[in-house]
Amino acid sequence: MLESWLDYHRATLLLRCEGLTDDQLRTRSVPPSALSLLGLVRHLTEVERNWFRRTLAAEDVESVYCSDTNRDGDFDDVGTADVAGDMARFRAEVERCRDVAAHHPDLDVLGTGVRGGRRVSVSLRWIYVHMIEEYARHNGHADFLRERIDGVTGG
Repeated sequence: MLESWLDYHRATLLLRCEGLTDDQLRTRSVPPSALSLLGLVRHLTEVERNWFRRTLAAEDVESVYCSDTNRDGDFDDVGTADVAGDMARFRAEVERCRDVAAHHPDLDVLGTGVRGGRRVSVSLRWIYVHMIEEYARHNGHADFLRERIDGVTGG
């Protein structure tokens, strides 16, 4: 059930982006916000990577868009971003994270990550619930962004 809800939210984000031009995907909400649909896709690529790969699988993987000197690169650096490449990277990261989760069938298995600047141990169950919450919140943002761009709602 948790995996199905997470997949639903992953698909919803892609649906909000469907049929838009690169420039529309880069469109910011309202100044001074850096929020855009492409930024959300890039952000959730980072979030997937962090919780499933770094935390659960203990993989030593670097951030894709962010760094210590550019903590909001996922949102801030969309102006010249390769939209097709970023969308493909999101899809690939989701597939990799599905594979990681599939290799941990026990929802109580623990991974160690960083939350609020401190090391924490979290279960796969916690990761699923957190990811569902993360996507649900950002899909609400995506709804407003899409409506602002072309008036499309729901779906």
